[in-house]
Amino acid sequence: MPRKTGAFFLPATYLYFCIMSEDLQIIQGNKTEQYESLLPQVLGLLEGETDLIANMANVAGALKEQFNWLWVGFYIVKEEELVLGPFQGPVACTRIRKGKGVCGTCWSQASTLIVPDVAKFPGHIACNSLSKSEIVLPMIRQDKVVAVLDVDSTELAQFDETDQYYLEKILDLIRF
Repeated sequence: MPRKTGAFFLPATYLYFCIMSEDLQIIQGNKTEQYESLLPQVLGLLEGETDLIANMANVAGALKEQFNWLWVGFYIVKEEELVLGPFQGPVACTRIRKGKGVCGTCWSQASTLIVPDVAKFPGHIACNSLSKSEIVLPMIRQDKVVAVLDVDSTELAQFDETDQYYLEKILDLIRF
């Protein structure tokens, strides 16, 4: 049933999609406060949506918007490579081999890597010269890494255990 919105009548399906895309409530404060505010909003974005790509895209967008990091995105394991998935930020490397760079190393070790200075990481893949620090977290499902979340910052030593804790909680919300 069409509904009047201002001077226009919109179909109900259009309103459904528009209502779902509420703006995030971006807050200032310390890192923990920002994550605590963001977590229920991410849950709301993911609630009822079953499409993996849509959910990864919204998570990347929410994180980028809240923290204004240089790059936030996913690499998905496909045919023994990490393949670029949904992201926010400058263009990125499309494929990464297992054990190569921070993302490939995270995948091969199946553990989070926090890199305070990417210039000091052996074999770092410089997709963007503005990146100074990075955190990469594995998405593990049924004891296998299925994807990684990669976050880059223009600041040195941007990431710590607080980021790891909350980003792992966010990754747990994504159904794969």
